[in-house]
Formats: sequence, C-alpha cells, structure tokens
Amino acid sequence: MYLYNSASHKKEEFVPNHPDIVKMYTCGPTVYHYAHIGNLRSYIMEDVLEKYLRYLGYNVKRVMNITDVGHLTSDADTGEDKMLKGAHREHKTVMEIAKFYTDAFFEDCRKLNIKRPDVVEPATNCIDEYIKIISKLMDTGYAYAAGGNIYFDTSKLERYYIFNDHDADDLAVGVREGVEEDTNKRNKNDFVLWFTKSKFEDQALKWDSPWGVGYPGWHIECSGISMKHLGEDLDIHCGGIDNAFPHHTNEIAQSEAYLGHHWCNYWMHVLHLNTAHGKMSKSKGEFLTVSLLEEKGYDPLAYRFFCLQSHYRKSLVFTWENLDNAQGAYTKLLKRVAALKDDGTPVDQAVVEAYSAKFRQVMDNDLNTSMGITALYDVLKADTNDATKLALLGSFDTVLGLRLLEKAAELRQQAAAQTTAAAGDYTVTGEGDPAIDALVMQRYEAKKAKNFAEADRIRDELKAQGIEITDTKGGASWRHV
Repeated sequence: MYLYNSASHKKEEFVPNHPDIVKMYTCGPTVYHYAHIGNLRSYIMEDVLEKYLRYLGYNVKRVMNITDVGHLTSDADTGEDKMLKGAHREHKTVMEIAKFYTDAFFEDCRKLNIKRPDVVEPATNCIDEYIKIISKLMDTGYAYAAGGNIYFDTSKLERYYIFNDHDADDLAVGVREGVEEDTNKRNKNDFVLWFTKSKFEDQALKWDSPWGVGYPGWHIECSGISMKHLGEDLDIHCGGIDNAFPHHTNEIAQSEAYLGHHWCNYWMHVLHLNTAHGKMSKSKGEFLTVSLLEEKGYDPLAYRFFCLQSHYRKSLVFTWENLDNAQGAYTKLLKRVAALKDDGTPVDQAVVEAYSAKFRQVMDNDLNTSMGITALYDVLKADTNDATKLALLGSFDTVLGLRLLEKAAELRQQAAAQTTAAAGDYTVTGEGDPAIDALVMQRYEAKKAKNFAEADRIRDELKAQGIEITDTKGGASWRHV
C-alpha cells in the first residue's frame, strides 16, 4: 500500500515499525459544540484507512484524544478556552459540556458507520504525562518560563516547519484565526506548553504543577496521549489539513525534542469540505450537522458515500444538489444490491480473487475511494452468479463502510411488507407509495374495462415519473428506475 506522506510530500510504501501491529493516532474533536460535517469528513476517511489496514491483515491499534481543555479560540495561544466558551454559552459546567458533546460526536460517528477507536482518551485524564514531558523539556533547554507560562523554544530546532516551508517572520501563515503577539515569547513561533493562572484567572479546570496552578496547552495533549498508549514510535498520525500547522508541527517539535529521536513515520491529512463561501467552519456560522441532514431527509450514509466519491487529498465542495445526487446514487446502488439473490449457489473463488485484486490495486494507491466505489459497480456488472457478487460486495464494504448488505436486506423486507391487495385476486407490490399503488390499480381497472387508451395513458404517466411497471401473474409490481 502507498500513502501520501504530508511530511515528505510524496507517496510512500507503507511499512509499519513493527510487523505485528500498526500504531495509528487520530486527532479527536474539541467537544465544545456539535461536529459539523466538514469535521466529520476527516473522521470518515481515517475510518476508511483503519478498515483498509485491517482488510489487508494488519493488527491496528488506533488512539484518539478528546480535547476537553486547553484548546483556545485561536490556534496561536490566544483567545478564550473553547470549552469555557461552550460552558458560558449553555450555562453548564465544562465537564457537562464535554460529556454531552463527546456523546453527540460518537452518535454522529455511529450514524456514519465510523468505527470507535480502540482507545479514546480525554485530555484531562493525562495531566501527569504532560508534566513529565514538559519537565524534561525544561531540563534539556527546549522549554522556558516567561510571564508565568511555559513555552517551547523553537529556536533550538534544526527544522521547525515540517509540512510547509514558511517565512519565519510571518507566523500568521497557516494559522486559522490570526495571531496576537505574545510578548512573553522569545521567538514568534514558540508555543505554550503550560498556562498558569496568570493567563486566565477564571479558567474552570486547573491543576497543580511545578510551575504553578494552571492547565496544559492544546498541542501537548496529543504527544502525551499518544506516548501513553502507543509508546515512543508512531506509524500513522491523521487529522484534517488545518491541523498540519500549527498543531501537528508543534506536536513533532515537542515529541522529538522529548524523545531524542524520530517520532512518526506517516502523516495523513484530509482536505477541507468547502461551501460556496469557502471552508466550512463553525466560526462562519455554516453549521451543517448530521442531525440537520437527517431532518432534511438524508441518510447519513449518503453523506459518507458523497465523501468517498472524491479523493481525500482534494477539497470537496458541498451543495445540497451534490448531496441530492449522492443520495440518489446511493439509493440506486442499494436497490441493485437488494435485487441480488443468494440461492445457495457456490461462490466462484476465481472471480472473487480477480475482483479483489482490482479493488486492492486502487485502494493501495493512496486510498482511491472513488475507484473503490467504481469497483462495486464493476462487481454488479460482472458475468458471475449473485452469490459471488454478494460475497465481493460484502468484502469491499468492510472497507468502504456503506452497510450495503444490511441496507439491502432492509429494502427487501420493506418490499415484502409493502404489498397492497386489490379487489379479487389482483395484487400490487411496490416501494411503499400509496399514490403510485393507486395509479397502478387504476391502470388495472381500465384494462379490465377494456379501456386500453386510459391504461396506456396511466402507464405513460408513471413512466414519466421514472416508474417501471411489470405485469405479474395475478397482479403487477412497480419500481423506480
């Protein structure tokens, strides 16, 4: 498998540090509000990566943090703590906010068929780990105290900018919220490891430390949590592209300064979901959630399908029209799968091996999920029996996560329940639309009365609506095409 490594700016063959396990870390949410669907695009693609690694036979241990302290409204160590902001907004405690939005996040993940990571660790659980790391950085001269806070000294590094080459005089490059100058810093790109009450007197969560009562900076939590659960080397670190700088850049700086050696081999960054106005973000008020999609009648898995149709390293443009198209395509795909019948015919293993090799070929190329979706349609068109097709679709879907077989089974059950009996022995079966059932019945009555012109008119009317009628013994069936 080849993955694009943001640190080297090229595709590299994936080779884990240890043959028996892949260590994978993904930056989790700051749980001060609902996740918007732009955030969730990253988690969908990270889920595909984990599931594909498992598909290839790797044993994966995936760790995710939950940021419930330390993430300020600016990524440049300025502004209000996001958790405190959420607590003030809803008149709750910070921990109440954290619990509510953590649960909401994982409910969204369930709806999107995103597997829960093996380890989910709130930042507030690991204060001792952060203090241990910061203490060593102080002892070795990589960190310093100023104005009551502890800062990482980036001038000690041979190379600070890992993912992009920035002008060292322009810290604002890559920072989402802009920068307010911190006069405590020795260098503009230094960052806070530990805040004390000198920074925020009203901070809700504070702990004792060697440097005074305070709380950790945002960046230190991922280093501490990763090392706690995955040790001193990491195979893959994932996140949205807006985490690359400064968050991931700072993670690398502090982690490698603390460890004294290379830390993480592969960095995967998912590009933005954009609207007509640019990058989707909570600060702009473009707050599209999974719940909102459901309220508008969309299946959350149609949004997953929408994301998979594009490569994760391309910005994806969200419009309601685009989502309509994705939902339509996903629904038609499910109907085609539902039409397959597993009648006990033996699975053709030669066909399975041939199509599986094609699927691996496209997914091995930096998780090309759009071609992975194409592989599903290739299976449906294959010259083989339905049992073989179902085996292949189920196998590929362990990676793509569209719940194809499960949803197709639901459609078959609905179709069986959606039967309308007519007068006499005439029966109409369809997709649960009484208005369409009634028209099919009217067509039958017209034919029965030998009013063939009216029967043809109704058939043409239904055809114009995309409805196909099939006459059966003792009735008729209809479906959308």
